[in-house]
Amino acid sequence: MQRTALVVEDNPLNMELIEELLLAKGWTVLKAYDVEEARQVVAAGLPDLIFLDIQLPGQDGLSYAAQLRMEYGAKVPPLIAITAQAMKGDGDKILAAGFDYYLPKPFEFAQFYRIIDEALNSR
Repeated sequence: MQRTALVVEDNPLNMELIEELLLAKGWTVLKAYDVEEARQVVAAGLPDLIFLDIQLPGQDGLSYAAQLRMEYGAKVPPLIAITAQAMKGDGDKILAAGFDYYLPKPFEFAQFYRIIDEALNSR
């Protein structure tokens, strides 16, 4: 079964890396460079996973994660925060905002794939 991931990331190099990692495992990748684009993608249909950067132009990833939870409830796919915010306590703050997983940048590929496996097996 073909899986679909939405990647919301404003940095083109980070977007390309995440896209390549997902494509290597057979995923279909939907891309958005800000929350407004992400809203349009999600309105067309929920993906299997959402990778969401925290620091985005306009609305940030934290508030968008909360909106997704309010709007879609239990239908929301696993939300994976990908962020350079790696200070002590940032992970707890991100998870409390509604994310299921927290992946600090830079990340190791094995860690990236492990989180995907955990997210898919948790549902």
